Amino acid sequence: MGTLGGRTAIVAGGGQGIGRGVALALASAGADVVVADLKEHKAKAVADEVAERGAGSLGVACDVRDVDQIAATVAATVERFGGIDILVNAAIAPFQVQPLEDCTVEVMQDMLHSGLIGVTAFMQVAFPHLRDSGHGRIINFGSSAGINGSAGYGVYAPVKEGVRAITRVASREWGKHGITANAICPYANSPSWAKWSDDNPGMADLAVSHTSMGRIGDCEHDVGAAAVFLASDAAAYTTGHTLMVDGGQSHL
Repeated sequence: MGTLGGRTAIVAGGGQGIGRGVALALASAGADVVVADLKEHKAKAVADEVAERGAGSLGVACDVRDVDQIAATVAATVERFGGIDILVNAAIAPFQVQPLEDCTVEVMQDMLHSGLIGVTAFMQVAFPHLRDSGHGRIINFGSSAGINGSAGYGVYAPVKEGVRAITRVASREWGKHGITANAICPYANSPSWAKWSDDNPGMADLAVSHTSMGRIGDCEHDVGAAAVFLASDAAAYTTGHTLMVDGGQSHL
């Protein structure tokens, strides 16, 4: 049995990219994993991959902008596995890099609902089960774009900073229940990064050269491994923290 054997995780946004990598890493560590994604076929495909790792799995459609769908995902998880020990929030609406003056209210609202309100709602609905677990773990995803105020990220950056803020609030309020809440800021070969890299090969090479490690991270073996640590007993005294899993990119 792995380090997470006997525990159950929900990975919101687990149908591709970093969410998929985290789901597979948690499964390899022994956790049963519920893969929740806007696109049901993607959720079920990753759930099949989880099962191939020998873990219990369930793939469900969930639009994190809809609290009723979040509640249904939590209920399905509890019905199938009996509880929730780990909540991973990796879902957010897609966006385009654009100048701040071109950001629209409509796009900002969509990003806010998917990337901050959805994260908060998932935490709230899962809270009783994380509390009852006795070792509840919340792992949310921030971004160096928010920390650094990256140009072109006027829609995305403030939402990700909000996610880091609500993570710290949860760590303060829920620590007495044995729940830890941490954030990861990743830099990895997600589909969105791969598309940007294909469209901007010169800039992508330059970006990779600006990491200490000289490579782009792997969604499962780098980011997923960090999530496994934060979900494990080894991180029982680590909370309210932002872990930069970016190969040193943010420190150069």
